[in-house]
Amino acid sequence: MLNQGKVLPIDISHEMKKCYIDYAMSVIVGRALPDVRDGLKPVHRRILYSMYELGLTPEKGYRKCARIVGDVLGKYHPHGDTAVYDALVRMAQDFSIRYTLVNGHGNFGSVDGDSAAAMRYTEAKMSKITLEMLRDINKNTVDFIPNFDGEEQEPSVIPSRFPNLLVNGSAGIAVGMATNIPPHNLTEVINGIVMLIDNPDSSILELMAEIKGPDFPTSGIILGTAGIKSAYETGRGKVIVRAKADIEEEKGRHRIIVTEIPYQVNKAKLIENIADLVKDKRIEGISDIRDESDRDGMRIVIELKRDANPNIILNQLYKHTKMQDTFGIIMLALVNNEPQVLNLKQVLVHYLDFQKDVIRRRTRFDLDKALARAHILEGLKIALDHIDAVINLIRACKNAEEARNGLMNEFNLSEKQAQAILDMRLQRLTGLEREKIEQEYNELMKNIAYLREILEKEELVLKIIKEELIEIKSKYGDERRTAIERNNDEINIEDLIQEQEVVITLTHAGYIKRIAADTYSAQKRGGKGIQAMATKEDDFVEHMFITSTHNNILFFTNRGRVHKLKGYEIPDAGRTAKGTNIINLIPIESDEKIQAVITFREFEENNYFIMGTKEGIIKKTQMSQYASIRKSGLNAINLKDGDELIGVRMTTGESEIIMFTRNGYAIRFKETDVRPMGRTATGVRAITLRDGDITVSMDIVAEDQDVLVISENGFGKRTPISEYTAHRRGGKGIITYKITEKTGLIAGARVVKDGDEMMLINSSNVAIRLNVSDISTTNRNAMGVTLMRTEDEQKVVAIAKINCSDDVDASSDDELDNTDNLAECDE
Repeated sequence: MLNQGKVLPIDISHEMKKCYIDYAMSVIVGRALPDVRDGLKPVHRRILYSMYELGLTPEKGYRKCARIVGDVLGKYHPHGDTAVYDALVRMAQDFSIRYTLVNGHGNFGSVDGDSAAAMRYTEAKMSKITLEMLRDINKNTVDFIPNFDGEEQEPSVIPSRFPNLLVNGSAGIAVGMATNIPPHNLTEVINGIVMLIDNPDSSILELMAEIKGPDFPTSGIILGTAGIKSAYETGRGKVIVRAKADIEEEKGRHRIIVTEIPYQVNKAKLIENIADLVKDKRIEGISDIRDESDRDGMRIVIELKRDANPNIILNQLYKHTKMQDTFGIIMLALVNNEPQVLNLKQVLVHYLDFQKDVIRRRTRFDLDKALARAHILEGLKIALDHIDAVINLIRACKNAEEARNGLMNEFNLSEKQAQAILDMRLQRLTGLEREKIEQEYNELMKNIAYLREILEKEELVLKIIKEELIEIKSKYGDERRTAIERNNDEINIEDLIQEQEVVITLTHAGYIKRIAADTYSAQKRGGKGIQAMATKEDDFVEHMFITSTHNNILFFTNRGRVHKLKGYEIPDAGRTAKGTNIINLIPIESDEKIQAVITFREFEENNYFIMGTKEGIIKKTQMSQYASIRKSGLNAINLKDGDELIGVRMTTGESEIIMFTRNGYAIRFKETDVRPMGRTATGVRAITLRDGDITVSMDIVAEDQDVLVISENGFGKRTPISEYTAHRRGGKGIITYKITEKTGLIAGARVVKDGDEMMLINSSNVAIRLNVSDISTTNRNAMGVTLMRTEDEQKVVAIAKINCSDDVDASSDDELDNTDNLAECDE
């Protein structure tokens, strides 16, 4: 008959859910996640047990990996030879596992990502430390279960006499969950367990005094302990791992030597990535990259150009490459075949409970064996005490069975005792042999008493675990490889960089560079200057300012956006070098240009940014609103159509502002006339401009100082600030300079004092450094004197104040640290 069985209607959605759950649990329990007790997944456990069965101990020879893989496949793990061989290879790679469990012979891959040779070419055997994983497995210390076809028995877990889950870590992706446990130092982990044995109430923080953090086989540097603490307390956390790099100097040039890289980073791909960044000019200053690694260790040599700052290049490499990587910790393991996310103490407690069970089961096994032997010895003693009667009885019997039964009945012996007497050799009848039996029996009884005491007292079990762990530590323990240092929040990059005063120039075409300020020597008024920068014919320096390598630099664009860099992030270059295009440092559009720049040390809560625009608008915003500037920049001001940002200053909120126009007018007013506004506000009217006029400069008023006005044709004059009387915001202003064809329009103006120095630069990229005290003082309407000789078609395009405090006002030296210098090209 065709349909002999029953046809049952089944809901397909219910059946699919059931089947998928079965599949998911099979993957979770049977393949992807490690057991908290031995830290192994089934495939690793089966490989090690198969090698144990094959007798591939460290003192014996190697065996072909194909033989081992075949044995594992045929007996225990029918999931494909590739999966088994890949697991075997990983256990032999000293860059993948902290303490290798397999001793490989042949090509087992490399840190460059090279795969291992085919299994028919490679050979393997167990490592010495692997014997500690399998020690006492033949003493009924763990349960054995049927294999996939029921023909063999395999261990459900191996004794693992050291905490392998933490020591070697584990990684795996199951269904809907994943584990990523980093490797640790064997000495530290054992010290942590010993602490827990001595003090079961130890906190995680106390355990962290011994177990300091992950210890990767590829060494490297862990930045900070916050991620470690999170992982140990919650089971989840992220640690930042950084390559170890040293800076060497040879013949006036620097090079970066990388000797350690983060865990699981492919060295070959890392070098290729660095080369791509250099090719794309995202990192400048690298002239050559070489891999000089050999069997003695890793060595990547990064040669730098002569003028490159090695600390900046190194930090760029950390930022843009896998020389700094994040390791996400998920301490997920199987506890009683259920996946659980565990904290550090839970992992140690579960392991300790497992070891207690192993010791007790081993003790029971040894006790049963000792009792069985004592039982035999008791029979032998009875036989020796009645040796003549025993001999006569045996001689009178027809066969062994009759003799055995006779002994059992005559002397009240068990079958095993009687058989032992029959098997006893005649030499045991000597006096010396009798003493040995007696001695063995007495020692055995002492051992039996000790074994029974172990089973009765948990403190003895813990003492044994502690002693055996310390023994393993003395054999296989080593020093920590991965250093733990403070993270980026605890140590600033500038700690690695010498602080110095520098000149930063930015051209109209967007080329920026940094050079030491002492490169320019002071010259007398009227000098020709020195060549400051080599540019294209249609390019010229538009911004120049003096700052420190450790200061913040904010770049305000004509669109009202702001970007932030540190002084040391500006590439260092020679005096006549063109520099680096600003688009390589900050993301600005092709039609967007840097219109104003300001530099300072810290974002202060009670300070403000004052911003002026070309259309005579001013805005005051609390400085703290700009503290979090994204890599893509931030909107600094909401500009009206056609308006542009021309100046920014930092103030305390109680200063006076002075603004200058291209046609020679100025207005002075109190900052309190401008109410604080939001970051994206438009602002209010600062000066009412005359037809055809625009605002070119803005500064902070300082009493008892002077106003220095510079014209495009190189003329300039100093005028006491007292001649600029304060007015209400929004007026038309007063005359500050007598504009003629000879002087040209105003290029810029600054508030200065004796002792200050100025730097002027023209459109031919010639710079001159002047002492303010060499410039004569005149009234507001005067033309001034020649400060810088200009040829035909040459114009002064940028000015900067050097060696001055640039204070907000004369009385605020202690209130506001504003020692940084700022200049804009205000056209």
